[in-house]
Amino acid sequence: MRGVFLPGARRVDIHPVAVPEPGWGEVLLRMRASTICGSDLRAIYREHTGTGAEAYQGVIAGHEPAGEIVAVGAGCRELREGDRVVVYHIAGCGMCEDCRAGYMVSCTSPARAAYGWQRDGGHADYLLAAETTCLRLPPELSFVDGACVACGFATAYEGLLRLDVSGRDRVAVTGLGPVGLAAGLLARAMGAPVVAGTDVNEARRALALDIGAVTHAFPAEAGAEPILDLTAGEGCEATIDCSGAPPARRTALLATRRRGRCAFIGEGGDVRIAVSPELIHRQITLHGSWVATIGHMAELLDRLVRWGLHPEVTVTHEFALEDAAAAYELADRADAGKVAITMPV
Repeated sequence: MRGVFLPGARRVDIHPVAVPEPGWGEVLLRMRASTICGSDLRAIYREHTGTGAEAYQGVIAGHEPAGEIVAVGAGCRELREGDRVVVYHIAGCGMCEDCRAGYMVSCTSPARAAYGWQRDGGHADYLLAAETTCLRLPPELSFVDGACVACGFATAYEGLLRLDVSGRDRVAVTGLGPVGLAAGLLARAMGAPVVAGTDVNEARRALALDIGAVTHAFPAEAGAEPILDLTAGEGCEATIDCSGAPPARRTALLATRRRGRCAFIGEGGDVRIAVSPELIHRQITLHGSWVATIGHMAELLDRLVRWGLHPEVTVTHEFALEDAAAAYELADRADAGKVAITMPV
């Protein structure tokens, strides 16, 4: 089979590797879709900057996989050949407090391994996965839908759950890349009557409006002012930064209504704020949110069916596995929506 590797310096290598055989508690997936995440670009594709949980170990890339089970190892209890599944992209030790709460992303055991980072990921013809990390993909959702859920949509959903978003809330999203598009679509599905988005890129602002991820889109350089104008100077009850850019994080905070809630889910970067006037005196609740629990990911799959929402609406480009280099080059330009690598059914 073929596997995509990211040696750094914006290189993409495709090498032949042996098809793995499932061991105890493992399943073998025929890959159908594997999308590209901004974390792959930031910490692996450009240069290997990751440490700890983000330390790339030279494995097959891709941590947003969806596929069809073609072989089942001994000890598997639920899944069968032919099942369509999404893969939660971290396999934890299964025994620590974080794992038992569903937050395998926070597992600190040496046994923890993320697909595409420390164990082979989804940019390949086949993927060997732990059964415990697989969730059945509802028949109403496509494989591309599932791949989008595997990290990006689930990460956005977790942040919105922390903010307790509902129809009571106006929402602002800073950064309208794939995760920001997901946050806007989900916030609207959760009842938010107004979703204002900001981004530096005009094409991404246009895409967000076109697919209904936001009701209003503003240039990032305008800061919080357009959002404050839109809300009669009050700001939004809930805001979420999906960019990781310092100015956007500051915009999210300043666009939050007094006693409102703000979440940071965009990775990297930093932020500088005047703590007393901008946070304490305005009594803002600030959340950090990192990926979703596997339980919340399962919940999201169910909610998407109820809402009639297809994450693949955020995908603007699909590439074959052999064209993975072109897929990464496009995603790295940050002027498209979600980029997917798909395999024929």
